[in-house]
Amino acid sequence: MRQRVQIEGRQLEVSNLDKVLFPEVGFTKAQVIDYYVRIAPVLLPHVAQRPVTFTRWPSGVDGQAFFEKNSARHAPEWVRSVTVPSPGSSRGRETLDMVLLSAVPDLAWSANLAALEVHVPQWQVDGAGVAQLPDLLVLDLDPGPGTGVVECAEVAHRLRDQLVADGLDPVVKTSGSKGLQVYAPIECADREHPSRYAKALAQELTRQTPEEVVWRMEKALRPGKVLVDWSQNNTAKTTVAPYSLRARPLATVSTPLRWAEVDALRGGADPESVRFRTDDVLTRVAEHGDLFDVADRTRAVLPAV
Repeated sequence: MRQRVQIEGRQLEVSNLDKVLFPEVGFTKAQVIDYYVRIAPVLLPHVAQRPVTFTRWPSGVDGQAFFEKNSARHAPEWVRSVTVPSPGSSRGRETLDMVLLSAVPDLAWSANLAALEVHVPQWQVDGAGVAQLPDLLVLDLDPGPGTGVVECAEVAHRLRDQLVADGLDPVVKTSGSKGLQVYAPIECADREHPSRYAKALAQELTRQTPEEVVWRMEKALRPGKVLVDWSQNNTAKTTVAPYSLRARPLATVSTPLRWAEVDALRGGADPESVRFRTDDVLTRVAEHGDLFDVADRTRAVLPAV
């Protein structure tokens, strides 16, 4: 069933609102749309100038999914778009027409497509749609078999110490799945500078504690260790946005944390204390505001590598 709704002056056609997209918790498309509309004030500042890659699950999280980068062709005329050079993974095209989620109706439109996850790069476009140098550094902490978010918290603590020593001002969030992600606002010399710095940092942590940390991707190396994935700084790659839903059975959210919560995990707090669903996240935002406040933090120059 299709129906037309009006959101902030925009007409939008929505459909199948009662369709269950997360069967394990009975979470429907209507609830997905409602969450993205309500979380918009803190989500939009983190994605508004970043071309969006959608992960769409039209049959729900138990069905088939697909990534969609060249998504502007589906969009209403009021959704902003930008033409950017195609990354190497998109064969047969020199450019992609990508969406910029800039307003609440844009989020409602994408949620209606069952775009459960929103992924963005670590760079923005300017007013003319031209890609700028990366303005964020990200280190994705992915626990291997036999490890979990507690081990990630230990590595995040060490990363924070090193980033602060290098003059950076890091923030941290859950991935919404198993791990943590540490970010810092930066200025850099060239497009590859963040990757060089992040790789060197991951290699140094591995050198210090090879029994706990790994910087290489091979699965055979990862049991009992935390992967410090530095490769997300490649300008062709994207990372799940803060406050994005994840296509996991419990409808969890990639949620900004206080560093005190990371320390609590290191001190024995229940790992479930950092697994958040939509209602939890909305309550946290009402209480704490945007904990992923990179715009208000020191934007430091990355050390030369």
